Amino acid sequence: MCRTDLHLFDGEVDVPDPPRIFGHMIVGTVESTGEGADGPGAGGGERRVGVPWLGWTDGTCEYCLSGRENLCPNALFTGRDIDGGYAEYTVADERYCLPISESYSDVQAAPLMCAGLIGYRALRMCGDARCVGFYGFGDSAHILAQVCAWQGRRVYAFTRAGDETTQDFARELGAVWAGGSEDAPPEPLDAAIIFAPVGPLVPLALRALAPGGTVVCAGIHMSDIPSFPYSILWQERAVRSVANLTRLDGEEMLALGPQVPVKTRVSTYALEDANRALEDLRAGRFTGAAVIVP
Repeated sequence: MCRTDLHLFDGEVDVPDPPRIFGHMIVGTVESTGEGADGPGAGGGERRVGVPWLGWTDGTCEYCLSGRENLCPNALFTGRDIDGGYAEYTVADERYCLPISESYSDVQAAPLMCAGLIGYRALRMCGDARCVGFYGFGDSAHILAQVCAWQGRRVYAFTRAGDETTQDFARELGAVWAGGSEDAPPEPLDAAIIFAPVGPLVPLALRALAPGGTVVCAGIHMSDIPSFPYSILWQERAVRSVANLTRLDGEEMLALGPQVPVKTRVSTYALEDANRALEDLRAGRFTGAAVIVP
């Protein structure tokens, strides 16, 4: 995540071979626009936009034409297929940029570009669930907890056993209960979102579900899910995954954020300290999200 300056274009993407510049949640000021660019950053003039994980789709496949561009087989992703934001300048397709509310500073807005947007898509898959569990309370969950509390949902936060700092943080953001991942919540969950990439959490979440509930796996990668008895899936419980996001998800979440209002908790790092930020993330040395500032 970072704040940088942007050059926008509209058209086909020429994807260079790796190495790749990382950084997939970008907030930046438009420096220049290419011919034909007319999206949120068109015209430059110090306009701020966000560049999310979804950086380009072909627009012609069956998924794009049916409102499921997140499943486009030719999609390109920021920081993986397209150079990302760990730089002073970056280039983005203006059609996939999103407008940023003036109520957010650059560093406050950056976590919304992926943690917020993917989390929002995962929450949409929970339907009208009133009792929602979050397994792993990091950057996505700390944003979604605020949205859920505002919507009148009850949030249950599951963390590493004994992680009282994160559990207190979850309660501060509106969770009605917080405990270890193997603990049983005080009431059955209507839905659970697994943010931690830990496969064994799936059967734990299924056991916490009410009949008809859904477990949503929100990560791109997850360790292997162990076998589990059919009895914990029975009674129309479901397990499903989230793949990326659509631009509609982005527009809806970024319009909702200021209404709540969502307040991101961030720890900032200089660009040259990006590796230290990753080490601190692995070690759980901060709550919320890390933001790289060039």
